[in-house]
Amino acid sequence: MTTSTTGTISLEETLKTILPEGTLDGKLPPVHLWQPEQSTDIGMEIHADGSWWHDGDRINRERLVKLFSRILRRDEDGQTWLVTPYEKVIVHVEDAPFLAVRVDRVGEPGRDQTLAFLTNLDDITLAGPEAPVTVSTDKETGEPSPYVLVRGWLEAKLTRPVFYELVEMAEPSPDDPDILGVWSQGTFFPIGPAS
Repeated sequence: MTTSTTGTISLEETLKTILPEGTLDGKLPPVHLWQPEQSTDIGMEIHADGSWWHDGDRINRERLVKLFSRILRRDEDGQTWLVTPYEKVIVHVEDAPFLAVRVDRVGEPGRDQTLAFLTNLDDITLAGPEAPVTVSTDKETGEPSPYVLVRGWLEAKLTRPVFYELVEMAEPSPDDPDILGVWSQGTFFPIGPAS
């Protein structure tokens, strides 16, 4: 590993660590294992609409955003970071780091189905015991905020059309007919009241 005299790792080395296969299609780097001591805040933000910003300017290069998303980690304390083996950068997340822009149902509708969600950055997550669907409701407005876990503690907020698709698939809870929800991988996820 080569470092400059200031101790900064070269971009080339960082890219080799993040993209060992040289492509965005390879497996994700093990950010959960990386515990760099150096951390910094450079004004990285993810807005509620899924856009990424740095120091007040929108990042418009989709490939760069996808690259950053591969090294994104949310810790148990709720703080989100861009992480390399050498340093971590604070990311200020307005709502969720991803948006779920599509849902597909695989299998027979009901208990045997699996719901596959696609994010705005091309991650695919299969809802189930390891990737729950959750819905919180704003107490003042009654507006639902639906999410699905993507990886680690990183969630995707379901876009309105995707949530409406879930509502169309919803059925009464096996435990309470007044609660509607959806099945995926044998798990029932409540999404709201029946009326």
